Amino acid sequence: MTRYATSRFVFSNASEPRLTAILPLTDFESVDIERLLDLAFGTDRHGRTAYRLRQGQSWIPAMSAGMRDMTGNLVGVIQSWPVSLRSPDGSMTPLVLVGPVAVAPDYQGAGLGKAMMQHVLDIGDRSAEYRCTMMIGDPEYYGRFFGYDAAPTQLWGIDGPVERHRLLARAPQGASLPAIGDIVPGWHGLAETGYAA
Repeated sequence: MTRYATSRFVFSNASEPRLTAILPLTDFESVDIERLLDLAFGTDRHGRTAYRLRQGQSWIPAMSAGMRDMTGNLVGVIQSWPVSLRSPDGSMTPLVLVGPVAVAPDYQGAGLGKAMMQHVLDIGDRSAEYRCTMMIGDPEYYGRFFGYDAAPTQLWGIDGPVERHRLLARAPQGASLPAIGDIVPGWHGLAETGYAA
């Protein structure tokens, strides 16, 4: 089992530094999480391609987190989801779909999103089951800071429209990803994870 470590850091927002904690997302109410996601991405966000990959799944507790400000308000959310790359021979490679990453408007530009991403990826890099991740996002930002690349995904199929340069993957040193396949929701055939379809 992956051990979840809480981390804290000081960041500057506008005129004064504030202390914020990165905490397990299970510490927060679902209604507050959904409210922040609606605020960040709009109430129509469920029609996006990434949400098709999350359909019918639960986010992965060890790879999801929230941030609370000094007053106790939820100001940052990162969720990660189980998906699989189905190869032409029918074999399944489990992946972690990272995102959405949401930060409350008053706290944007203060480094919360970057801190949550690094926190989650550090957990993944230390584990066996969460090492290989993918996401749909800005290749310049996520490539520069977190090592994501669109090259491994060029022959991956996905249910829904996506700009190919925004379909990104990340595999730590020593790990490899199949070059061809289709991304499907869930960790198929891996009942011990609790996310098998």
